[in-house]
Amino acid sequence: MTTAAITGVTARAVVTPMKRPLRNAFGIIDAGPLVLIDVATDQGVTGHSYLFAYTRLALKPLVHLVEDIGRELTGKALAPVDLMKVMDAKFRLLGWQGLVGMAVSGLDMAFWDALGQLAGKPVVELLGGSARPIPAYDSYGVLDAKADERTLHAARDEHGFRAIKTKGGHGDLATDAAMIKGLRGLLGPDIALMLDFNQSLDPAEATRRIAVLADYDLTWIEEPVPQENLSGHAAVRERSEIPIQAGENWWFPRGFAEAIAAGASDFIMPDLMKVGGITGWLNVAGQADAASIPMSSHILPEASAHVLAVTPTAHWLEVLDFAGAILTHPLQVIDGKVTAKGPGLGLAWNESAVAKYQVT
Repeated sequence: MTTAAITGVTARAVVTPMKRPLRNAFGIIDAGPLVLIDVATDQGVTGHSYLFAYTRLALKPLVHLVEDIGRELTGKALAPVDLMKVMDAKFRLLGWQGLVGMAVSGLDMAFWDALGQLAGKPVVELLGGSARPIPAYDSYGVLDAKADERTLHAARDEHGFRAIKTKGGHGDLATDAAMIKGLRGLLGPDIALMLDFNQSLDPAEATRRIAVLADYDLTWIEEPVPQENLSGHAAVRERSEIPIQAGENWWFPRGFAEAIAAGASDFIMPDLMKVGGITGWLNVAGQADAASIPMSSHILPEASAHVLAVTPTAHWLEVLDFAGAILTHPLQVIDGKVTAKGPGLGLAWNESAVAKYQVT
């Protein structure tokens, strides 16, 4: 069988609508700035992936980076591990962090998607596993038990979610405690509840707040302090009665090796667009297995369902849907779980919707 070769890479920027704004400690996300990546091959298959850019300001630079890197890779064999080595050599002196790391990760996901399409299989099967339902949690911004009661009941009753995540750090300790107390009262004891501080606290304040919130049976506290402060994470973890979750902003496998060595968290949650795509994820999954650390995903639920299915310590899949408006087959949550779809990553663009939301 002849190995497919890359014949071209294109990227497009879109800004998708969200069902509800997402408020966190630093502001409000009210739309989904995405970069759609297409990797064409000489065998008539085009691999797809997308990146969440966080801000519209990053869209144009990401589009240019993806396409410029793609030009450097044109003509090369569609072999993700080999291509990752090529990109590592190209950017080793510059470093992986930031937009370069996101572009590399997005390209890697598109490479795997193309391989899956060529094989007529979902990526999870290429990785040696099989598609299975992955427990998912519904991810929100700041919640209010009274104002959001109908929304949360629908998440439970219509989609079967057995876990909910909210944001904190937008106010003082009393604000966080009132929110969590209200949510626990509304959800009852059988729904897992997670709280994300989005790096908004220092270690001392995080420790103080967690001590008060420990009464509400939280599944985890996420990113209580700045992500690069590994010693701060470790200090908070040492004093916390609630497990500490982190990792969405740790870059590539090396970042996780350093964090695990530092004892920075009880759980980890790589982001596919920062960990090196599927190729990078597999490396981190091995680290998590060796260290017996439960591993969850961060955004990108369609692709995450594939890799979590082959992750030995798979924990939770995050559902935060930025791409549904531009997908031919939007994400499905059934009985609170997500199952990987194929072929490839199961991504296909709804081109009329892409045209509607595309920005230049």
